[in-house]
Amino acid sequence: MESCHILRRFPGAPEAVLANLEQGEFEIPFALSEAVSEVRAIMRKYRDIPASFADACLVHMANELDTGDILTLDSDFVTYRWRRTRPFEMLIAPAR
Repeated sequence: MESCHILRRFPGAPEAVLANLEQGEFEIPFALSEAVSEVRAIMRKYRDIPASFADACLVHMANELDTGDILTLDSDFVTYRWRRTRPFEMLIAPAR
């Protein structure tokens, strides 16, 4: 989970994220078993980057949730597109 990775240097932060998930504060509306072919297609489309499995899942979720707003430090999301042509709205400016 991206937020755990981003917050890994803050003592207790990843555990707090997981606790919030457990308490229902966050919801991850994603069932991989129903999205395998779409995720595979996204990974294929971006094989030159290459797109990680996690990135492909996030692109797929953007398509499903109809939003390109993303909180990530991964600069590859400047290149990825949701709904095939729409750029992501990076909620944190990518490092240069």
